[in-house]
Amino acid sequence: MLAAGFSGTHVAIVTPMRPEGAIDWQAWSRLLDFHVQNGTDGLVIGGTTGESPTISDAELRELVLRAQEQVGGRIKLIAGAGTNSTASTIAKVREMSALGVDGVLLVTPAYNRPTQEGLYQHFAAAAAASAVPVILYNVPGRTAVDLLPPTVARLAALPRIVAIKEAVASLERIRELRALCPPSFQILSGDDATVREAMAVGACGVISVTGNVAPALMSAMIRAAAAGETAEAERLDAKLVGLHDKLFVEANPIPVKWAMARMGLIGDTLRLPLTELSARYHETVAAALRQADITLATAA
Repeated sequence: MLAAGFSGTHVAIVTPMRPEGAIDWQAWSRLLDFHVQNGTDGLVIGGTTGESPTISDAELRELVLRAQEQVGGRIKLIAGAGTNSTASTIAKVREMSALGVDGVLLVTPAYNRPTQEGLYQHFAAAAAASAVPVILYNVPGRTAVDLLPPTVARLAALPRIVAIKEAVASLERIRELRALCPPSFQILSGDDATVREAMAVGACGVISVTGNVAPALMSAMIRAAAAGETAEAERLDAKLVGLHDKLFVEANPIPVKWAMARMGLIGDTLRLPLTELSARYHETVAAALRQADITLATAA
């Protein structure tokens, strides 16, 4: 059964690539089945972890269409549609809406650093163009702009904007969002390391990087946290804590793609300017995988 709204475990899925850099469609099919079989509630396609800066609009469309054909209706499909231009974001939202995705994820505009009013107008215009639910995405560590809770509360009053992926690793931020936004507005943690605690103060799930490699364990932990089974959630999260940390020893998705290649799920190709995980981190990430009871198919 699909989770209500966007609660539960959603995974910011990687985009598998062949050695020459083209998308590996066979691996894409394997990954889709892997997540359905392991309890993932939804997938974010073409997000940061999916190397969105180097994925063309045509490739994003094909990724979505293939996912819909293979797993549509069994797992929620959310398309990354945010850019640092309002006009191009609107165009992307319209295209993804026309495909019938379950939602669009819109990151704050990077680099141009709009004001809070600029952010409000950007997201309001994109939401007005959308035919599907909109999830805001705040990740100031990457974008150099912070979508503040009062602005989120203004946006939450708009009918299409239903949730936020909040990547500020602060329980106080989650509490403030919960206090200011309507009860129906969903808060998804964008920080694997603190999601268990975030759910105790108002978050209803996660958009996860860790879930790429440990979807069943991540889903079980989130379900336990949602049910108020604190001890069980802590037990499960203790196995994941190494991944929450070590999958970020270099810029995401460098470590997670290396890990998934060692699991035999994908190749380890990334598109420049990202490069393969530095050799000095191989055992570090491999140890975190073993801590989560993940068997490696290839040598670290």
